[in-house]
Amino acid sequence: MSDGSIAIDGQPVATAASSIGAEDVPDLSPLAQDALRRLLRVWIQFERDLVTVPILRRLDLGTYTLADHRRLLLNMRQQVIEGSRWIARAASSMDRDHSALRSLVLRHAVDEHRDFSMLEQDYVAAGGDLATIQERHKNVGSEAFHGFMMHRASQPNPVDMLGAMWIIEGLGERMASGWSARMEELCEREGITRFMAYHGENDGDHMQKFYAMLDDVCTDEDVVRRIETTAKVVARLYRLQLEEVDDE
Repeated sequence: MSDGSIAIDGQPVATAASSIGAEDVPDLSPLAQDALRRLLRVWIQFERDLVTVPILRRLDLGTYTLADHRRLLLNMRQQVIEGSRWIARAASSMDRDHSALRSLVLRHAVDEHRDFSMLEQDYVAAGGDLATIQERHKNVGSEAFHGFMMHRASQPNPVDMLGAMWIIEGLGERMASGWSARMEELCEREGITRFMAYHGENDGDHMQKFYAMLDDVCTDEDVVRRIETTAKVVARLYRLQLEEVDDE
């Protein structure tokens, strides 16, 4: 960062970003730096909250089982399959003044729209039945998450959806690889985390696109505030859907 005056706990944004794995942050406008500072605070709190979620707590303690893994995938699939719909809806809600951003968002939807099939393959490799995961309903958290995402994506020029991208893509960039390796170790079975491993390897590229979009859309304080608020809501709802994994 060119301006070290924007800081988190006394550290410049770039230093704080690097400390949680968000390396290679480009120079950003002052408003985009402010947005990133706020988003980093949201992420740090989100990461702290995740360690209290029962299924992730078992992963941390080493008591995570193959049955846990199947249950996690069973619940995750319903959110993942909706992802490209949110993205496409957001793109369709953008006017011609946001045409460049709309094009980026549409390309992202294309990248993501078949991810659920990879997750289904992981479930079958973990001993699950394909029909079971394909017929599974959304849990309470996923219902709330999907409802919020479709609502926000349907608003005119929903640039605040970058706050949602920060949380969702951040999980892939910063958490997925570590989770993948730990899950296969504890479950003593390979080929059950290809979805997570793929996102761990590829979501870093998505985050570079995110920084470019953030710099482009942060034109006033209201936009910054809306991006932060959306990130906070998505962080809470994402945690809720993970908490509901054990509610069979």
